[in-house]
Amino acid sequence: MRTVLTYGTFDLFHVGHLNLLNRARAHGDQLIVALSTDEFNLKMKNKVTAIPYPDRKKILEALRCVDLVIPENNWEQKIEDVLKHQVDTFVMGHDWEGKFDFLNEYCEVVYLPRTENISSSEIKTHISKGRTTQIKAAV
Repeated sequence: MRTVLTYGTFDLFHVGHLNLLNRARAHGDQLIVALSTDEFNLKMKNKVTAIPYPDRKKILEALRCVDLVIPENNWEQKIEDVLKHQVDTFVMGHDWEGKFDFLNEYCEVVYLPRTENISSSEIKTHISKGRTTQIKAAV
């Protein structure tokens, strides 16, 4: 059985998140998602999530492509998670390209293309500016 691991905040869940998770799952038989906690987002990423961790976790757990959700509490836990869960493939969006190559010693590292025209940040900006038109459909 091949195990895949990815990390993310998955705030304001959208089709880009779903596409990434489905593509990640296609690399193995089981997908583990390390979900950034609210505290980690605030202290380390300087981001406040719109949706609290327990709700984001429930959303991810409801997806067929996700087998297990674990908390991401710090930047340093990746090697420990890879070893603990016997991960074969570590997957992230291409905007992180090269940042996790140090994991190649422990597993395969894959950077997947992100879905164009969609991001949680873009959605937040769209709402905050009170725009009256929809965001372009994701490709």
